[in-house]
Amino acid sequence: MRLSAESERIVAATAGVVAEHAERITRTFYPDMFAAHPELLRVFNKANQAIGEQPQALAASVVAFAVQLLDPKAPDFGPVMGRIAHKHVSLGIKAPEYPIVGHHLLKAVKTVLGDAVTPEVAAAWDEVYWLFGCSLIAEEAKLYAMAGTDPDHPWREYRVVERFEESEDVFSLLLAPVRGEIPAHRTGQYVAIAVDLPNGERQPRQYTISSGPRGDSLRVTIKRVRGENGAPDGQVSGWLHENARPGTVLEVSQPCGDLVLEGSEGPLVLVSAGIGITPIAAIMEDLSRRQPDRPVWLFHADKSHGQHALYDSLRRQALAMTNIHTQAWYEQDAESAPTLRPALEGFMDLSGIDLPTDAVVFMCGPLQFMRHTRLALMDKGISSENIHYEVFGPDLWAQSPESNA
Repeated sequence: MRLSAESERIVAATAGVVAEHAERITRTFYPDMFAAHPELLRVFNKANQAIGEQPQALAASVVAFAVQLLDPKAPDFGPVMGRIAHKHVSLGIKAPEYPIVGHHLLKAVKTVLGDAVTPEVAAAWDEVYWLFGCSLIAEEAKLYAMAGTDPDHPWREYRVVERFEESEDVFSLLLAPVRGEIPAHRTGQYVAIAVDLPNGERQPRQYTISSGPRGDSLRVTIKRVRGENGAPDGQVSGWLHENARPGTVLEVSQPCGDLVLEGSEGPLVLVSAGIGITPIAAIMEDLSRRQPDRPVWLFHADKSHGQHALYDSLRRQALAMTNIHTQAWYEQDAESAPTLRPALEGFMDLSGIDLPTDAVVFMCGPLQFMRHTRLALMDKGISSENIHYEVFGPDLWAQSPESNA
């Protein structure tokens, strides 16, 4: 996959300017597109738009893709491309929506950069977009086909079978399909749940399947988002917290996500913070059943033991394993926490812990936490290629210099 020679020359000459203004371009693009196509507001996460994460993620992704087209030695964009495709499929995004996005994105480039965007420059960046878009369309078509999902009807009805209160703001829902069987999924994947809100809006949100494959049901674990520093409370998590009870029917996507447990028997390090425990919980449930003797290091950081979601089930799974090493860090009341191993006060610190350099790492939590932890793991000799992560929300990882270390 390459740009034409003329487009490559133009993109190389203008990439710096586009990158410099990329976030401004995407902040112009989204309002313009939504004004012309308000139906797309039912697909995109309005909360991510409001706090600016979606524009940042799109800007970083397009620029990183263009850089790879120009420089074969640039970091491989394939993993990010795959992650985006999984997120798009979970939201039911379809191929006919790509021309809409492309039209308004190029329009925003012209608006922001003005006369610098000659017809030749516009054509070159249009070529970048369509190489980007066609790659995603192909990958998404494959994901839909593999799951047996009709892209025109991506949502299935599931009924809440049971509800479990995990902590003050965290709850789990056990879901079973109203018709048919649970689609095949891999440990660590997520689904999207779409909710019709009281104000008439429809909004989707993605939640990890926090259980291993069970055959007849799946469990999602949800944190009710409470607004801080003037930000509003989470619309969808709040609605689910108040309304999702046994018998409630929800619209759910096919399982998606590329942070999945493979069949290796080598050492495994599981790292999480806060609600990032959910994919780790799924992995632990699977390991305790299928690989109870596998060497595992389980590390978690949270505000307090009371806010450590899914702790009881994780404890049972850890006790069923023969070669597991656990450690928790709590910002508050660590000394009194009834954990398997005495909890430590403060933030996660791996500096004094020995880990095998050939370990595979799965981690999930706030972005800054994962960036810091990744560097700490690499300092211990673990290859960056063995460190895998899941981001809740738009993937801003590519904007970090640490991500390319």
